[in-house]
Amino acid sequence: MSFKDSLLGLLIVIIWGVNFLAIAWGLDGLPPLLMGALRFTFVFCVGFMFIKKPDIPLKWMVAYALAISFGQFAFLFSAMSMGMPAGLASLILQSQALFTLIFAALLLNEKIKFAQLLSMMVAGVGLYIIAGTGEDSSMTLIGFVLTIIGAASWALGNVVNRIISNKGFKPGIDLVIWSAWIPVIPFMLSSFIFEGPDLIMASLQSFSWVSFLALTYLAVAASISGYGLWSYLLGRYPAGTVAPLSLGVPIVGISVSAYFLNESITDMQWIGGSLVLLGLIINAFWAKLTLKLGFKKPVVKQV
Repeated sequence: MSFKDSLLGLLIVIIWGVNFLAIAWGLDGLPPLLMGALRFTFVFCVGFMFIKKPDIPLKWMVAYALAISFGQFAFLFSAMSMGMPAGLASLILQSQALFTLIFAALLLNEKIKFAQLLSMMVAGVGLYIIAGTGEDSSMTLIGFVLTIIGAASWALGNVVNRIISNKGFKPGIDLVIWSAWIPVIPFMLSSFIFEGPDLIMASLQSFSWVSFLALTYLAVAASISGYGLWSYLLGRYPAGTVAPLSLGVPIVGISVSAYFLNESITDMQWIGGSLVLLGLIINAFWAKLTLKLGFKKPVVKQV
């Protein structure tokens, strides 16, 4: 990867890490489901003017949007509004990589390799340790569970993305933008049912510049710029070179959350988080390591 593109990769990591701080600030003035609806309204209204509509069937755009846009962020935003610290959320959400392996095996009949099985076991132990620390920290169990469901929704969206690619289409930033109007509908319905019209109206009437800046960051920086740069790098380099960059996101997320939100992480959460990161690193780099050492990559089984 060239020096310029390495800097772009670092920029993506920073943008997506700070994303969790923006979510936390946005939730100070908006209920989570309404904030989700406004975020994707911003994404579509800004993005469609500059990006051409993708040649992807509507049913696959709907499947992608419901999983990776509505499912992921409805649960993530709700989790953070119910006691999930922003820093830990940035880490636990990365478990989507492990859920992607499971869903790809179940739905696409992809093989589970030894490194992938090992990574799931290590990261699974880490998640179990973090889950058990809810009563001893600011993290709540319901916040943890909802974040895990959000990660699983992201993983399901990854599988849909892979299906779209297998059918000969090229999903990229155009899919992110032109599918953004779809999650607005379930977000608004869910907000009306669970948050209520009174809270919606009160939130809109007291809409502040902080909420506006948070939504702008989530839409323009995290969604359009972040995914746009990510698609650019994926178009120039192998996925195995680009994907490990996401390992830096929780490092930035935890750091900025500690500085701006005064969040602290318990010793056991550090241990659990380290195991989750170790599992993700095994999944990302095991193949390269064994190839350099001259080992073959054993296949465990096919699910």
